Amino acid sequence: MTWPDLTDRPRPEPDRQFRYGSNQLQVVDLWLPAGTPPGRWPTVLMVHGGCWQSSIADRRLMDWACADLRDAGFAVWNIDYRGVDRSGGGYPGTFRDAAAAADLLRSHADDHGLDPSRIVALGHSAGGHLALWLAARPRLPATSPLATPDPLPIAHVVSLGGLPDLAAVEASPDNGCGTDVIAQLVGDRPDRFADTSVPCLLPIGVPADLLSGREDRIVPARMAPAYAAAARTAGDRVALHEVGDTGHVELIAPGTPAWSKAIGLVRSALSGP
Repeated sequence: MTWPDLTDRPRPEPDRQFRYGSNQLQVVDLWLPAGTPPGRWPTVLMVHGGCWQSSIADRRLMDWACADLRDAGFAVWNIDYRGVDRSGGGYPGTFRDAAAAADLLRSHADDHGLDPSRIVALGHSAGGHLALWLAARPRLPATSPLATPDPLPIAHVVSLGGLPDLAAVEASPDNGCGTDVIAQLVGDRPDRFADTSVPCLLPIGVPADLLSGREDRIVPARMAPAYAAAARTAGDRVALHEVGDTGHVELIAPGTPAWSKAIGLVRSALSGP
């Protein structure tokens, strides 16, 4: 499956839009199911990928996945952020944007029936890294410029073809994002991975599902198992899932077995006690 197989489909539209800054990328789209929520809507915090570069992808790449989740009865908080190729992006801007966009959910939760205490973060590719990083924010060193008081709590993470270990990405020329992007993302600092790469923040204390395509040519197959092993050793609950005949695009394309599996993981995570 190629990107046009997804992006050439009729594009659905979100229900609301909110800003958390003046840049055109500092925006969040809210997708709301029809009807009256059962108390409060189960909510997915969506994080797009694109190798941390806005020229490759922004939040609109996730529109079809967001619409499918909305049809399945979930609210979706689809965040955008400045990539490393935009002014203000990189370190610390990309991380601060993702954090501010996530935290903004609280301000609109009551008006739209969202439950900020039961959030599943779903991220694709580079967004898988950021989804896990958002869940790990309470573990940030107090001295980090990225640390903020009372970050939005994440109850569960679903990472689709994610890249959580930035050091491993930088050391892997076979990854589809290349290696130079990591230096732009983490900055030129002695401890550049300490507050940016998820393995350095383990245990994050949040359960996670890592879903991979067996034919993914962007994310090397070893990355999810390697992160899962490190997270489990640290005490986190992490489950691995692999789908055959599946590449990178299928992971976020409604109608594919991989995306059906992803929705099932979200549903399972939000149906717990």
